[in-house]
Amino acid sequence: MKKVVLAYSGGLDTSVAIKWLKDRGYEVIAYMADVGQEKTTTAAIARAKKAGAAKVVVRDLKKKFVTDYIWPALKAGAVYEGRYTLATALSRPLIAAEQVAVAHAQNATAVAHGCTGKGNDQVRFEVTVQILDSALEILAPVREWEFKSRQDEIRYAQRHGIPIEVSKKSPFSIDKNIWGVSIEAGVLEDPNTEPPADAFQWTRGAQTRNLKEAVIEIEFFKGVPVGLNGKKMEAIKLITALNELGSRYGIGRMDMIENRLVGIKSRETYEAPAATILIQAHKDLEALVLDRELLHYKEGVAQKYAELVYYGLWFTPLRSALDAFVRTTQEKVTGTTRMKLRKYSAYVVGRTSPYSRYNESLATYTVKDKFDQRLAKGFIDLWALPYKR
Repeated sequence: MKKVVLAYSGGLDTSVAIKWLKDRGYEVIAYMADVGQEKTTTAAIARAKKAGAAKVVVRDLKKKFVTDYIWPALKAGAVYEGRYTLATALSRPLIAAEQVAVAHAQNATAVAHGCTGKGNDQVRFEVTVQILDSALEILAPVREWEFKSRQDEIRYAQRHGIPIEVSKKSPFSIDKNIWGVSIEAGVLEDPNTEPPADAFQWTRGAQTRNLKEAVIEIEFFKGVPVGLNGKKMEAIKLITALNELGSRYGIGRMDMIENRLVGIKSRETYEAPAATILIQAHKDLEALVLDRELLHYKEGVAQKYAELVYYGLWFTPLRSALDAFVRTTQEKVTGTTRMKLRKYSAYVVGRTSPYSRYNESLATYTVKDKFDQRLAKGFIDLWALPYKR
């Protein structure tokens, strides 16, 4: 019997996929990746076994996710189409790479996922697998099976005794990890409908809270956040703390029309409190320590880096090359950024670094001014020379 490693979320689609694959002659190994999605795995493991999984493999990938994926993207300044902080997109190459490793360890000849045929995740999973081991067969049950609706899947699950909770099912499709939440479907499919309060997961209730302004300080070392409010802090704890704090203020909500890789536009809603705060803090510290030409050039690199992540091209030579460039830009991105938090907003109010390029004696308009303004006339004449008629 052929073995297949299924990327298993514990939800309806992948639970049904276990039985569906087993009926087609596969021994199914359900693989679960913990990237901080806040789900308990006990019920999901029991559900997988009830559906027919021969084995359930669980991998805690949170630390690797932060150090090897989130921090490189943060240092690059990667934000897709200027707004999406790439939480789901960043997790997929990691999950798929570990899936390939599990397949090798279990002597499986195939891998499978529960992605739909018009989403981005199918590309991210399958391209990663093909790059890392093109000999593995890739199965996509949701693209191939006979079910035409969610109700068809529910009836199939009930017929085969797969314990699915259907009564509490949210109308929204939700994906969580430590870097953010993605919310879509339901009424959100109408781009002109305001997201209802119950669509939000982390920031729900922020509109009713009467919160005072809060000032926080984030410390960076070579582009990596290492401390909060004067205390050194381990990466996962730092992100978790900022998610909790930012969520109370409703920070990090995004509602955007997004261009999917497959060519369609979709309405996407996100929550990314820690990501929003850290990206702003990091960008402002870069502005203090990087020279103009390097800073401007890096903005183009940030856009390309975000596209590579979004398009599922993490394990490519270009992404590796861009990482090498980004690392050199971060050598002096060390210091502290001070931010003020208000309801639905976070903004920088101070920054300091031992590598600051800011020179007050050149920028000031007081008696401390050492800038020789008489030089400006010659500079302007030379600057305009190529364009004079």
